[in-house]
Amino acid sequence: MKEYVILSIETHLFFARIMKEHSLFLMASFPAKETDLLKRADWFRMKFEDGLKRATELADGMVGKAALDSGEIVTKFTHTAECQTSRLTGIPIDTKITDDQLRLCGGCPAGVNREMAYHVRMLNRKMLEHLNGLIALKEEILQEVLSCRLYTANYPLLIEHILREAKLYRKLIMQLERRGRIAADDLRNVELFWNQIMMEHAQFIRGLLDPTECELMQLADDFARDYCRLLEEAKESCSRTGNVCNTQSVQLTGEFQKFKTAGVEGITDCKIRSVILPLLADHVLREANHYLRILEQAQRDGGRYGFV
Repeated sequence: MKEYVILSIETHLFFARIMKEHSLFLMASFPAKETDLLKRADWFRMKFEDGLKRATELADGMVGKAALDSGEIVTKFTHTAECQTSRLTGIPIDTKITDDQLRLCGGCPAGVNREMAYHVRMLNRKMLEHLNGLIALKEEILQEVLSCRLYTANYPLLIEHILREAKLYRKLIMQLERRGRIAADDLRNVELFWNQIMMEHAQFIRGLLDPTECELMQLADDFARDYCRLLEEAKESCSRTGNVCNTQSVQLTGEFQKFKTAGVEGITDCKIRSVILPLLADHVLREANHYLRILEQAQRDGGRYGFV
């Protein structure tokens, strides 16, 4: 019960914020004429914001210090990025959730009572319901874009990208509900997933920078190429298991994390020319922080992996 509660809350603290931001990014990319899609995306934005608020209420003293300290839940830039993005887009963001999360304390509860487990179970079921709906919406949007029936400022690959992340979130919550824990996938498969996510981040960043930002564009290209190389090496060596690629992934993701941190600083300080929303810059940084925690934890545990 303890593992079920802690992992459920940690999963929601990371992914519910990601999902509400996906919904916001979808909204910000639609033309004004797409009133139905705007309303539907906004509905999911509010539902995942509500879920994130509830997870935050349950989290104090219940989640691991490693997750709180990693920067995957909230960074020092998140509040500023939210305020700037809300002002730029006109889309409301509840920044009090971010403030509350910055005050969270990690803990290792000796036991978890049935009431807490019940509240977590209700949250899991509600979020699964919302995830099914959001995944269906993303699939519909992707199909409409690929059929040239819908314009959006988002790349088709970006829609596929956020769809994969939503499906991962759903898989994790389904595992928790069925087994009470998250299955320990082979680290190689985890690396394949997140290395592809990181590669696509680099590609998106490159494509959203102003053409005058030549140095940053080159750096983004370099990161995309390096992650592509890791993916190709892993696919060519199907027999690989455990932590064969782990050291390279740790090093590259650590470097990419620094690049993204500088990017958030530059964008929130209005020193980088781009069409990147401040919250998108913070969003991709948090995902790098999350992946880096996974890799570093696996290194400490001798290549074993226990949390996506």
